[in-house]
Amino acid sequence: MIRADMVTCPVCSRQVPERDINAHLDNNCASTDVSVSDNAAPNSTPKPKACLAPIFGGPSSLARKDVASTPSRPPPAISAASNPAQKRRAAQAVSTNEHAGPSTKKAKTSITATPRVMAAAPLAGRLRPQSLDDFVGQPHLTAHDSLLMGLTRTGSTGSMLLWGPPGCGKTTLARLLAKQTNAVFKELSATDAGIADVRAVAEEARSLLTLTGRRTILFLDEVHRFNKAQQDIFLPFVEQGIVQLIGATTDNPSFKITGALLSRCRVFVLERLSDEDIRQILIRAIERVSCIPPADEAKLSTDVNVLDTDSPQPSLASISPTLAPSSSLPSSDAHKSSQPCTSEQRPTASVDDTTLVPFPAHPQLTHVVLDSLISLSNGDARAALSLLELVLSSPPTTSPSNLLLSLRQSVSTSFDRTGDDRYDMISALHKSVRGSDGDAAMYWLARMLSQGEDPLYIARRMVVCASEDIGLADSHALPLAVSALQACQVIGMPECRINLAHLVAYLSEAPKCTRSYRAYNRAEEAAKKDMTLPVPMMVRNAPTRMMKDMGYGEEYHYNPDYMHPVANEYLPPQFNNMVFLKSAEDISDKRWDEDALRRWEAKKNNGEAWEGRNVHKQ
Repeated sequence: MIRADMVTCPVCSRQVPERDINAHLDNNCASTDVSVSDNAAPNSTPKPKACLAPIFGGPSSLARKDVASTPSRPPPAISAASNPAQKRRAAQAVSTNEHAGPSTKKAKTSITATPRVMAAAPLAGRLRPQSLDDFVGQPHLTAHDSLLMGLTRTGSTGSMLLWGPPGCGKTTLARLLAKQTNAVFKELSATDAGIADVRAVAEEARSLLTLTGRRTILFLDEVHRFNKAQQDIFLPFVEQGIVQLIGATTDNPSFKITGALLSRCRVFVLERLSDEDIRQILIRAIERVSCIPPADEAKLSTDVNVLDTDSPQPSLASISPTLAPSSSLPSSDAHKSSQPCTSEQRPTASVDDTTLVPFPAHPQLTHVVLDSLISLSNGDARAALSLLELVLSSPPTTSPSNLLLSLRQSVSTSFDRTGDDRYDMISALHKSVRGSDGDAAMYWLARMLSQGEDPLYIARRMVVCASEDIGLADSHALPLAVSALQACQVIGMPECRINLAHLVAYLSEAPKCTRSYRAYNRAEEAAKKDMTLPVPMMVRNAPTRMMKDMGYGEEYHYNPDYMHPVANEYLPPQFNNMVFLKSAEDISDKRWDEDALRRWEAKKNNGEAWEGRNVHKQ
């Protein structure tokens, strides 16, 4: 058994008196003046300096001195010239000694600070799942037969990118994967970390892998905020397997992540949580909060230290005497006080419960309020739990109407002008106009404007739509679109929404024709085949006599001079028989889909047959 005045040397793993640990480390574990405990192996010999791993040599002596530092004796300050890796190793050595040391005073200091931080965390942070079985949503990733779970059973996850909207579980899933594979979990955020931080974690992971064989998962939140040069720092470490990178991003990795890093990582897509997922998360949270006070719940959380998974978990008695089984209580009561809530204790409502108070402990949380929380969260578990925290903190006598009004006012609609949602919505608007669905087009217009979209952005797209999709079928569409664009420039919001609604309605009901758009695409394809083809002599410009003598413009027939059509050679000889602009009657490039037509007849034509069915069907 380790005596209270003995500490474990981080280099040779021998038991050394706490007062002599600095001298022991300074002598590279070769000091003969240090009295070693009886636990040390009798045949063990001091390790020569040449056999030490590089992490324990040279400048890292500062870190070795920090191992034995106690709260009463602060560690020596690290000079500004020290690199970030030295600072990180020194801080890690201090943290390791505080957790591993047998001193009761030191252990109590490191333990009591954690529940305070956890108690100050929002509800979403305190109620993170502690196992994959408790993880809600993303069944395509967490199912037993999924590819991701198959990787965890091998003991390694590899490097991956988790792409999904906010609040879908990216960070939680990364932590649970590290826990499942027994890997050291290091977490950084691209918003405040740099190359030096990544390199320090990689060096520490290399040493840990060399000494213990244990893998390190580096979780980088908001990985898309790293520029291309910063992303390249991961390439050698991921390639060699020194770290397993898990990057979380809300942006499309195809646009934000370099191709070199993408080729080394698997991309897993996380979907927005469904209403049923959000409901399950909220009910679980209500059950836990109703049974355990927030401060005690933070102390009971097992996710107390994310960055240092090697530290031992504190016991319930060491956290707080009030939570430990008391000797003054009967044994049965003491046993009950240390057990989690049972199903009888949880204030859940039955399926047949039609009362307005499904949770008696929180009478303000009615069915209507719960449904509103699910709707306002929009598939974001973090937002749902934040709204739930507002509801639980409100007075029990608060009326549901006032509570709902406050909740709606506290929610800001998320709309990122640089994200995928913007382009998805403008695409939906354009396709609705093209499909002559005025209802859908008006909805997407209102949705974008209500979320703060620039009206000029929408107007410019409608100018393109006027030529691309209406084109020759209605030549008034383009002038109207340009006029609407000018109106938006002159008037601005909110009045210009009326001009845009006028334009969108007109374009939706106008006939459609893509002849000019398709003609250009054919011509462009032909032009790119050979960009060196000469212009025919007949249609060349001949501004001088010399050029006329060379044959420029010879035999050209000026069309207005003739009462009848005349022929000129306008195209290079290779394309004389090529048709780019087809006639309006030419439907050779169109197809007939009977199933698609029947769906349209049933959905948009009241089940009646399309009037052009017998004319166009071949």
